[in-house]
Amino acid sequence: MGPRTRLPDAVVNRYGAAPWHLAALVACFVVALYAFTRVIAAGIVLGFVLWFVGAAILHDFIVLPLYSLADTRLQRPRRRWPPVNYVRVPAGLSGLLLLIWFPLILRASEHNYRKATGLSTDPYLGRWLLITCVLFAGSALLYAIRRRAGR
Repeated sequence: MGPRTRLPDAVVNRYGAAPWHLAALVACFVVALYAFTRVIAAGIVLGFVLWFVGAAILHDFIVLPLYSLADTRLQRPRRRWPPVNYVRVPAGLSGLLLLIWFPLILRASEHNYRKATGLSTDPYLGRWLLITCVLFAGSALLYAIRRRAGR
């Protein structure tokens, strides 16, 4: 590093990205390391590793090719505002919510949930459906606004 080279420029030249990118990456590793220490403390390392590897394999070899194929089939060339772009985000968010909360949404853990909290899982399906409807309605509204403004 020469006398005229600033530190951010040296980081960009050596690392290949802005300093904030490196800081964010280090922060992500710190959070992941903390989470793994909690897994170790709980004594569930083997189960965690099996689920993590299984989820990576399931996603990379089964789910990713399926949704990539579906996405390419839905794309329509030469359209200014393809509607598929306004379906992806609400569908993805709704799917993510379902993936995270499916035991409660599908009432698969009613007994354990009631025992732990004293509450029922009944509201979860309705709330998930309501959130999904709001996401799709907002996306449809945004699509209509942008399409009308584009004319």
